[in-house]
Amino acid sequence: MSTYYLAVDIGASSGRHMLGCLEDGKIRLEEIYRFPNGMKREDGSLCWDVKALFYEIKEGLKRCGEMGKIPSFMGIDTWAVDYVLLDENDRILGKTYGYRDDRTSGMDAKVYEEISLKDLYARTGIQKQIFNTIYQLMAVKQKEPELFEKAKSMLMIPDYFHFLLTGVKRTEYTNATTTQLVSPVSKDWDYGLIDMLGYPREIFGEISRPGTLVGNFSKEIQEEVGFDCQVILPATHDTGSAVAAIPTAEEDALYISSGTWSLMGTELSEADCSAESRMHNLTNEGGYEYRFRYLKNIMGLWMIQSIRKEFAEEYSYGYICEQAQKQEIASIVDCNDDMFLAPLSMVEAVKEYCGRTGQQIPENEWEIAAVIYNSLGKCYGDTIGQIEEMTGKKYECIYVVGGGSNAEYLNQVTAKYTGRTVYAGPGEATAIGNLLVQMIYNQEFEGLKKARECVMKSFDIKKYE
Repeated sequence: MSTYYLAVDIGASSGRHMLGCLEDGKIRLEEIYRFPNGMKREDGSLCWDVKALFYEIKEGLKRCGEMGKIPSFMGIDTWAVDYVLLDENDRILGKTYGYRDDRTSGMDAKVYEEISLKDLYARTGIQKQIFNTIYQLMAVKQKEPELFEKAKSMLMIPDYFHFLLTGVKRTEYTNATTTQLVSPVSKDWDYGLIDMLGYPREIFGEISRPGTLVGNFSKEIQEEVGFDCQVILPATHDTGSAVAAIPTAEEDALYISSGTWSLMGTELSEADCSAESRMHNLTNEGGYEYRFRYLKNIMGLWMIQSIRKEFAEEYSYGYICEQAQKQEIASIVDCNDDMFLAPLSMVEAVKEYCGRTGQQIPENEWEIAAVIYNSLGKCYGDTIGQIEEMTGKKYECIYVVGGGSNAEYLNQVTAKYTGRTVYAGPGEATAIGNLLVQMIYNQEFEGLKKARECVMKSFDIKKYE
């Protein structure tokens, strides 16, 4: 009998339960359950429905039981930066805000009253993004200070779900680093920084590495889903899991974790917190085995997802790729411009940018899609130059993993704008990386290098010159 491992991978637009096992030296994947996700308006704020998400997590677990494929181990990964504050009875305080909510507007200035952006980067190595947890907590301090008075603990979203399953609170390292409140040297909370900003230090729990046992299902969960299981911390930040699954054994690989966001970078053994790195807006997020994911956040397929919702008919992403490929429009937008973060209309935002910069304005949905795909390719090309400048290394190829690896036209324009060979796949890299950490915990692999070699053997990888 194979040992089953379960990755619950929840992204900004959907979640999935992926069951994995090792057979004949290869990883076998099976999708067990899938459910929609998205931020919802709650009294004018963009929020996550964590109650509904936890219901879906349990439904997927029940499906495993119904199929007779009981996982021995499981772990949950989600997007980064968002959190819950819990009171003395472990009830959520206030709203569970989503990172696209605008309550953080102006909160960077409040943070910089206590510490400059330059000094903040030197301390944490994390790129400035207005939705980072550090700015979200400043919004709490400025607008809802009563929450801090009642708060006894803070858990990142996946840590909260692990807590609901086991009754054990653990704060996982890779996701904690995205708060912009962790020291890349100590790998622990920067309590000096936390005190400086006036955040209550007692809410920040001990940080645990991915590959740590959280615990078994609580009695209540066992009774509800019909079985017990050991919960293991994966890299709970979905990008951390995706990067763990890049299909190469080489140490200096360049990757794009391509999904709602495009995360492009490499791995470093030590964080680069230099002023030059800050000027390029590169970040040093925590990774598995204390590797640093030295990367840039690029707006990614969020832009395509957004325009798709505005189309008169619902087209598949494959069809949108095909139609975009036939267009000849040369206009390029800056994917990292804040105007594309959460516009009321992405279509109008793209048109407005093109008009404002004196470029051809796209006239139909396919031209708009073409502009976005080419703009992503151009952004990838620019980012490679910055990473090579900072690391002093040359990268011959790019490993594209995640859902965006299935976007054939995007892979072609990536190869074109970067001048590098692109290896695309696996599409379910985040779930696979989640599973790899569980498998390493159970001694199926000696370490990450062996696990990545297995990914190379187990999945089809497409090559684009």
